[in-house]
Amino acid sequence: MRVVSHTCSNTEIVCALGCADRLIAIDADSDFPPDVARRLPQLGRDLEFDVDAVARLRPDLVLTSLTVPGHERIVEALRTTGQRCLVIDPQSLDEVYASIRSIAAALGVGARGDALVDEMECAMPHHEAGPDAPRILVEWWPKPVIGAARRSWVQDLIERAGGRNALGHVEARSATVGPADLDRVAPDAIVMSWCGVKVAKYRADVVLDREAWGDTPAVRNARVFPVSEEFLGRPGPRLVEGYRALRQIVSRA
Repeated sequence: MRVVSHTCSNTEIVCALGCADRLIAIDADSDFPPDVARRLPQLGRDLEFDVDAVARLRPDLVLTSLTVPGHERIVEALRTTGQRCLVIDPQSLDEVYASIRSIAAALGVGARGDALVDEMECAMPHHEAGPDAPRILVEWWPKPVIGAARRSWVQDLIERAGGRNALGHVEARSATVGPADLDRVAPDAIVMSWCGVKVAKYRADVVLDREAWGDTPAVRNARVFPVSEEFLGRPGPRLVEGYRALRQIVSRA
């Protein structure tokens, strides 16, 4: 089977299933595993994916997603050219597991999908949140502040790690946080997981120097932590690393 992967998480799932040899091209943001990413043609970033190049490759399957706003346009363009697409759009951790199983089934390795899900589940035990469990804000973007809300796998990861999502009251995938929201959000810790930015470029001072945020517990106590978007923003096997980082933050906060 000849597979094109559009989005990092899909690429990582295929490789974790032991099917890297079926990939014939990926998007330009897919960078893991590095040895796989280096050898494959890259057809553009997620919102600039070269649909015509995909058609010329004549894949048997295109793995795409709706996890980034604007992906709808790429998915529609792929379908217009007659590509067979599997569209992944998880919100909760259970839906991430379902996506892994769907991709495994499409590749004909269903048992490997079950095994990968079991492995992830065992690696992320649930820690009960106590009455003083810290409120964690996971930031997808710093200006304006956009964080992971209730309808996200981050909600589940924070809860499993023994914390509380500072935006868990917002019924959305993500939410913008302005000065008027701070009294209710009131994070005890802020996790920088800025999309599309390498973790080496995350700067805590961007968070600590925000006007109006000085009275929030996280800023007052300088509890600002970097966790690469690779581990929290990609709904695939490496969410386990994000969970482990969150568990450490909960323990320290």
